[in-house]
Amino acid sequence: MSRVPGPLRDDPIAEARRHWTTRWGPEPARPMAAVTSIMRVQQILLARLNDALRAHGLTFPRYEALMLLSFTRDGALPLGKIGERLQVHRTSVTNIVDKLEQDGLVRRVPHESDRRATLAALTDEGRRVAGAATLELNAAAFSLGALPPEDQEQLTALLEAVRRAEGDFVG
Repeated sequence: MSRVPGPLRDDPIAEARRHWTTRWGPEPARPMAAVTSIMRVQQILLARLNDALRAHGLTFPRYEALMLLSFTRDGALPLGKIGERLQVHRTSVTNIVDKLEQDGLVRRVPHESDRRATLAALTDEGRRVAGAATLELNAAAFSLGALPPEDQEQLTALLEAVRRAEGDFVG
């Protein structure tokens, strides 16, 4: 599990930006600092979310899979569809589903009309664990409590613009 070390004495991103500015100028330093900040925040958030989910026997990727299944009509999806929706490689889906199945949170079942496909189906315990974990993450504002609600909305909109420009989704 990823753990974020204690606070650093100095901001390494500000230091990198200073070096970048000296070597290549302020224009390339600005997006470098923004991207590096996003990547660092992703590491911090993932570690915090994993810490919160540990009590439920989950990691954030496993939680995402449970929630994806909970949003479906039947609580089941083909493994390939899970990978597609979570945007992870099929090997990762297999590992996630293996662990969830081992913990009794999902079960593998054959697809009723496609003999080649296997479904991951949410169990009652999986539904219960997902619900309890969600209550905890909601109460902790998914570790974004440092930002007021309007800043959270603005952040989402800014990142959506980047995702849209990069072809992450259509529509």
